[in-house]
Amino acid sequence: MREFHSLAEAQTLALAIVDTLPEPFLVLDEQFHVLAASRCFYEVFMEDPEQSHGRSLFEIGDGHWDIPGLRKLMEAVIPEQVSVEGFEFEQEFHKLGKRTVQLSAHPIHDKSAGPMVLLSIRDCTKQRKIEQEKALLLERSGELVEQQKMLVKEMRHRIANSLQIIASILLLKASSVTSKETRNELRDAHQRVMSVAAVQSHLHEVPGIDLVDVGVYLTKLGAGLASSMISPGQSIKLTVAADKGTLPTSQAVSLGLIVTELVINAIKHAFPKDRKSARIRVIFEKAGHDWKLTVSDNGTGRGGEKARSAKSGLGTVLIAALAKQLDAQIEDVPSAQGLTVSVTRASFVSRLPQAA
Repeated sequence: MREFHSLAEAQTLALAIVDTLPEPFLVLDEQFHVLAASRCFYEVFMEDPEQSHGRSLFEIGDGHWDIPGLRKLMEAVIPEQVSVEGFEFEQEFHKLGKRTVQLSAHPIHDKSAGPMVLLSIRDCTKQRKIEQEKALLLERSGELVEQQKMLVKEMRHRIANSLQIIASILLLKASSVTSKETRNELRDAHQRVMSVAAVQSHLHEVPGIDLVDVGVYLTKLGAGLASSMISPGQSIKLTVAADKGTLPTSQAVSLGLIVTELVINAIKHAFPKDRKSARIRVIFEKAGHDWKLTVSDNGTGRGGEKARSAKSGLGTVLIAALAKQLDAQIEDVPSAQGLTVSVTRASFVSRLPQAA
């Protein structure tokens, strides 16, 4: 370890080190006079080295540093041997404008030089401005989200009202026509509109805007369909099993319409005769971006499939169009034990038994 031959030599080296520090830095004596300052201090705060050296901290820079709170803290550093960390204040500097400055002061004691204070200074103006802008942006974003939620809620309410009006008109028209075929077509159209209304009504209960918890959504939709579509004289049990996960609202709506259409078809055509063991099962499985929807019944199988194809041509077209929107494939598997319809997106491999 090198030994210094004189106090002056040690002080010269210390001042040289201070001068090279990359941040504003001051060395003050016990009266807070500037003994040394880093070059960075003079550059950042545009102070004159000749006018600053040897003067009190509270006198340099036209008294910019003479702040009552800072003076009080600094006066406690040396006599009480305490450090000051992160003292922050705003000040108007003539050459710089309004700045946010953060100071940290640490007492040191040298037997030959006496008590001193090391003062590190940080200009936080840009950082605080960024933080304020970020906070303001978050506040405005929150307001925009709330406005968007209100608009979506209002839009859904208006859509529901419009669908109810359309459904009523179709039902009134069906009761006034004499043609049985036309009457049945109008009633089918009425049922389709009511299906869309049912899907929309369940979306009202979803707190989000862009994403829907598909498990909760399909479970509520299934319960709604069971209560509204299964008559008291039918002993049909409808169950829903769905993986956890979310889907974009647009996909959830299409999925809900497919489920509604398939469940209604099963209720209407799979069980021409009432039986206690009648079941309809809805399964939704999800893995990443891939998913598979399965609606199965233990009804009349192939005979039921033919009946359904004959009586629900519009439904078949609707399901095909919705599946195409979802980039999914449809597969019908009829058997003596019933009919299974699956709608699969991508290369999903099922993990659960599909039969009702």
